[in-house]
Amino acid sequence: MNWIDIHSDPELFWGVRGGGGNFGIVTRFRFKLCPLGPVMVGQWNYPIRHAKEAIGTLDELARSRPREFSVAFTLTSSSLSVTAVWVGDIAHAQQMLGPFGRLAQAGQGSIAHLPFVQLQSCNDDHFAWCRRYYAKGGFWRSITSNAIDTMLREVEAAPTPDSEFYVLQLGGAVADVPEDATAYSGRQAAYYWIAEPVWDDPADDERCIAWGRAAATRISDQSIQANYVNEQGDTAIAPGAYGARKYERLARLKARCDPANLFRLNQNIVPFPRPASA
Repeated sequence: MNWIDIHSDPELFWGVRGGGGNFGIVTRFRFKLCPLGPVMVGQWNYPIRHAKEAIGTLDELARSRPREFSVAFTLTSSSLSVTAVWVGDIAHAQQMLGPFGRLAQAGQGSIAHLPFVQLQSCNDDHFAWCRRYYAKGGFWRSITSNAIDTMLREVEAAPTPDSEFYVLQLGGAVADVPEDATAYSGRQAAYYWIAEPVWDDPADDERCIAWGRAAATRISDQSIQANYVNEQGDTAIAPGAYGARKYERLARLKARCDPANLFRLNQNIVPFPRPASA
């Protein structure tokens, strides 16, 4: 067992921050934490007929907000759900959050003061144990009109009412770290999107997974090259997710730490150069 940090093994410390479990089993982390008490949260629903206008307006507003603000939305075949979060001075909460309840006429919802753990658990029933899921995602620099049109076309054909596109805003502290400082890629992206069918009957596996794959493929045309390896229902995406330069660096690190590729049930990084017996 080894304790890894920037001083003891800077290359492995670089790799484990984004390397997807390819180098061993992490048994303990040490984090720098920041105090975070109750947060101000605005949640609104819009009918699907207003989704195109609402998403376009959301992007314009979100880009003008300070880093204490973040927004996410879920698009299904019937509605658009928007969640906006403010962790700054409570006196500015209405100013920062209120416009997201008026993206396209008036949305149905409100602003509330919530414990952060309650915010984190608000989708627990939707993503309950024993339900069935598939996910595939990518990064956007912005939400283009083509991306909005593609989402609306694809979600219209969604196989179940709970199947969705989920889009969350990035930036802030994520973008403070230089792209090459960790194996994680896509730090300059503005949003992350996920095409995610959700269903319950095993008999629907084939059609739900097929929709997820097809929808993600069509919307990925709008995405940047990098990707986040943990939100992928399919494997063998690591070379494209990290890019050629990072992937080669990760593969050489893999050859040092796990030359036999024991840790391979993941978005696998193949050791390079391969062991002589391989």
